Amino acid sequence: MNKISQAEAVKLRSVLSKRIHELEEEMYRVAFVQIEAGKVMPKQKRTMIEVEKEIEEVRNDYRLLDKLMYRANIDYEINFENTNIPIVEAIELATQLRAKARKYKQFAAAEKEEYVYSYENVQLMKVATFEPEEYRVKAMECERQANRLSNLINSKNYQIQLEFDSEKYF
Repeated sequence: MNKISQAEAVKLRSVLSKRIHELEEEMYRVAFVQIEAGKVMPKQKRTMIEVEKEIEEVRNDYRLLDKLMYRANIDYEINFENTNIPIVEAIELATQLRAKARKYKQFAAAEKEEYVYSYENVQLMKVATFEPEEYRVKAMECERQANRLSNLINSKNYQIQLEFDSEKYF
């Protein structure tokens, strides 16, 4: 059987998903025809059965590819900050680091002190209990870590080989 890299599998998974949607649309198109009453049904290029069969083949390939990718993401590890972690965990960690960076950027954009409003000769202020500049630095560090982790994941994905025949799609 042919092999493809995990990186190619990520792209192929997207291709298969798109193909399934296209075939579902084609199925609807071949399911109904408009004809004049009493006229002979026109011959179609493909039948519902042919389209259904192709959808099932693509869906089977999609599930197989998905299973192979998940298995690789569990079985293969990357070294990040002197710790070996499975790719699946690394993917989640990168996602969490990006979310953390977004939150830190919000705090970094805050004013240290700002007037909120006043009433009856009382001025209310909103005062940050943190240093916005520190959160700007933290945000940059989280983004740097997420980018480094993503690069390690991508690099590993090119090394991993999956037993999958992609010739009918690529």
